[in-house]
Amino acid sequence: QVHPVESGGGSVQAGGSLTLSCEASVMTYTTCMAWFRQAPGKEREGVAYIDSDDTTNYPDFVKGRFTISRDIPKHTLYLLMDDLKPDDTAMYICAAGLQGCGIQTLGPPGPATFDYWGQGTQVTVSS
Repeated sequence: QVHPVESGGGSVQAGGSLTLSCEASVMTYTTCMAWFRQAPGKEREGVAYIDSDDTTNYPDFVKGRFTISRDIPKHTLYLLMDDLKPDDTAMYICAAGLQGCGIQTLGPPGPATFDYWGQGTQVTVSS
């Protein structure tokens, strides 16, 4: 299985928490990993990034609420989401880039940086 496989999505009330997992056999100490999301009728947007040097980056709309982490020996990426809002409802998709993406100097990378994508796991937040 080369492509990442996400799990952990579900339905939660506003203010609740979820932790997503992504199993990615291609994840090593040199890969750049990210979580994106896509809601119906909207463009795909990045919500969390972690580079090969452990630098992380979050857009303002999730900063302080989402935390990305990884367990490289287990080839697993995580996304802890706290204080969820109805606007967070989307398909959450894991992405893997085979080379570091230079977040510290270049900022968050775009989707074209990533080589492998998962199918996604649905997160639904009700008010």
